[in-house]
Amino acid sequence: MLADRAPRRTSSLVVGVGAASGATGTEIEALVRGALGAAGLPLARVRAVATVDRRAGEPAVLALAARLGVPVRAYAPDELASVRVPSPSGPARAALGTASVAEAAALAEAGARGRLLVAKQKSARATCAVAEDPREEGVMPYELRHHGDAEVRGAGLTDLAVNVRAGTPPAWLRERLADALGSLAAYPDDRAARAAVAARHGLPPERVLLTAGAAEAFVLLARTLPVRRPVVVHPQFTEPEAALRAAGHVVERVVLREEDGFRLDPALVPEDADLVVLGNPTNPTSVLHPADVIASLARPGRTLVVDEAFVDTVPGERESLASRTDVPGLLVLRSLTKTWGLAGLRIGYVLGAPQALAPLARAQPLWPVSTPALVAAEACSAPAALAEAEAVARALAADRDFLAAGLAELPGARVVGPAAASFLLVRLPEAARVRERLRAAGWAVRRGDTFPGLGDEWLRVAVRDRGTSERFLAAARGVLAG
Repeated sequence: MLADRAPRRTSSLVVGVGAASGATGTEIEALVRGALGAAGLPLARVRAVATVDRRAGEPAVLALAARLGVPVRAYAPDELASVRVPSPSGPARAALGTASVAEAAALAEAGARGRLLVAKQKSARATCAVAEDPREEGVMPYELRHHGDAEVRGAGLTDLAVNVRAGTPPAWLRERLADALGSLAAYPDDRAARAAVAARHGLPPERVLLTAGAAEAFVLLARTLPVRRPVVVHPQFTEPEAALRAAGHVVERVVLREEDGFRLDPALVPEDADLVVLGNPTNPTSVLHPADVIASLARPGRTLVVDEAFVDTVPGERESLASRTDVPGLLVLRSLTKTWGLAGLRIGYVLGAPQALAPLARAQPLWPVSTPALVAAEACSAPAALAEAEAVARALAADRDFLAAGLAELPGARVVGPAAASFLLVRLPEAARVRERLRAAGWAVRRGDTFPGLGDEWLRVAVRDRGTSERFLAAARGVLAG
């Protein structure tokens, strides 16, 4: 071991891997976990798996990268041969042209200022080494704080990057918010809004905590829960992991696979995880997981957090757990941002047992939700608003099907489905280049490579009305033809 000191908190790590024929993903993962654990280095700070190019496609290497939610970086033998390593091997040099694939690949990916923290470790058919990348100091892996609004800010583009419904808030809601301005001299009183939200879900008010958007709820959870092994199911909205990391937690990822349709497999979640976070329907995959499958993740001593920010885009809000009181440790997060266009107002809420909500409430500042936001929560929970949201969700389903069919006809495209939310995840050859050319043509779509478990071949596209989608698809066909 070469770890004379732990890396600074936010520095990134690179795992170099060498794998002989017959090495399994389980063997390599055990080797890597052991090496990191012995050096006191968390899996959550690994940003890449690096290896020699002829091993980059090995199923075991790909399985390790998928489990960690990071990409594989491949290097040619002559690139690795030029890297000085502390643990040279004659057989490795003869077979692959480098004295240590694991050490050389880790250092090559970490850059000129990288340093080896863990020297070569061996198993029967694999090697690994760990390097620190000082270029990543102060930067969260996978740009966890990158969100769709960054794609359109100040650019004058047609927005298919942000999942807020176009043309919102509706006129009746704007009028209610305008009327609330006359009450700004008084401190906010959340009782009416809590009662309305509770009635909307058939719950008592003590099972409702109003927050300044769902994002605040993630911060409250990260700062108050005394968890030992938090797990975030990816690909999904990155703010839960970002909040946990910022609060000092070491986060473990469960990465769902494309070949499984990004569907939840409860067996992937470690049995001793005491916090599990996932979205339903999931951003960015648009996959809706069965409620009973999610509920099966509940355990004594475990907090199960389900982000339902987009469930009101699903007709009938099917598979929602919001009204369930029989699932131990369940906390459901909801947002009014998407359907009602209130991203700038910041209003959301948490549903759960009173004893689970109490520490979150204590961590909030006084009057955390403004009077206009409370008015919005009450108004959007009324029966007439719920009926309007249901109609919007049904219309959205037809618009989504139209866009999905058009995207699927693009050369080389694969659309994740069946989709359930107000956006689609699509895989395209050279998607990063396509995204830039779409920007030049006046269209903004969401890059996919900042979501753990995805790469730069993925794009997320918001569902809009049919006319907008027709124009976008024509632009995409033009870009791909060019």
